Amino acid sequence: MPAAPSNDPAPEHPHAGDPVFDLHVGGKMETVATVSVADRDHLSLAYTPGVARVCEAIAEDPALTQHYTWVPNTVAVVTDGTAVLGLGDIGPAAAMPVMEGKAVLFKQFGGVDAVPICLDTTDVEEIIETVARLAPSFGGINLEDISAPRCFEIEDRLKERLDIPVFHDDQHGTAVVALAALENALRLTGRSHESTRVVISGAGAAGVAIAKILLEAGIQDLAVTDRKGVVHSGRHDLTPVKRALAAITADKSGRSGTLSEALDGADVYLGVSGGTVPEEDVARMAPDAIIFAMANPNPEVHPEVAHRHARVVATGRSDFPNQINNVLAFPGIFRGAFDVHATAITEGMKLAAAEALAGLVGDELAEDFVIPSPFDPRVGPAVSAAVAEAARRDGVARR
Repeated sequence: MPAAPSNDPAPEHPHAGDPVFDLHVGGKMETVATVSVADRDHLSLAYTPGVARVCEAIAEDPALTQHYTWVPNTVAVVTDGTAVLGLGDIGPAAAMPVMEGKAVLFKQFGGVDAVPICLDTTDVEEIIETVARLAPSFGGINLEDISAPRCFEIEDRLKERLDIPVFHDDQHGTAVVALAALENALRLTGRSHESTRVVISGAGAAGVAIAKILLEAGIQDLAVTDRKGVVHSGRHDLTPVKRALAAITADKSGRSGTLSEALDGADVYLGVSGGTVPEEDVARMAPDAIIFAMANPNPEVHPEVAHRHARVVATGRSDFPNQINNVLAFPGIFRGAFDVHATAITEGMKLAAAEALAGLVGDELAEDFVIPSPFDPRVGPAVSAAVAEAARRDGVARR
């Protein structure tokens, strides 16, 4: 028999009365059964002896996990706690509220079940091996808040090793939503991909992924900056990831110098770095500039400043218009991938997600509306349908 609930009053938590902490009391998730075990007959079906028949069938044909377990609709949300929000390396225990939140968003906006997993290691080999050993329990892996450059190797090697979708949301979710918003901003300001000059501030996970997806979308003049200025091959302090990034961005356009110099005459600024961009630098951008200052909680260019010099302004915050929010992408991307039992998430699937998001704005396009709201009920279905179709087109769908 289950233990009887205690009659003692629940102890007041240390931050009682604070609505944020009150919301988190006991965590934000629970496990809920999808079947009832109300009597002996139900018990014999859900567990022993009936469950043994299902186990034997799966042992003979492992593909039956797609029909008789939760695996095909469940994603592992995995972190090591080294790059949590804007808080940095706060460790796995402190990362759990974010991972729980991510799991809640997966369920609410994509109908995808998710399990938060916080790993007590920062070793690349240990993370890869642990996730690979856990993989049979899940239909996909969402890597979260793992610091660069380790996150690139971890994702790449897991993608090679596993036959289920592996997706680092800090990279690709951010990139998908940023591209969707930028497509509409370009349309609003009458710009073409070929003639638009873009500067990305930040060469970490998000900056690298945004650069790659913009190039895939047709942007040709692109520079990425880090703390030491434009990332180009003439520098001798570049990591392998940054060297590869330089070859496909600044080296092709001939850009170099500081962020300030790169912004002179630029059409678009995309910030994923933190810090502050001086107003005098922003003021030298092209007319009808586009500024996406996405650092949280403090944008690199405050919207009040940005609006003095730009036509379209977006941030990562929910209290300003045009929020670049990953929740617009990852639930629908995994929903679409799961619907067709995809073995991977391809570049084509990401581009399709961005195109679907951008298309939802339609004729309502305006300076303060270049990306739909996360609460727009069309978002999840539109993204998932586009992703599923792209998965079939790219040959990674199993049904």
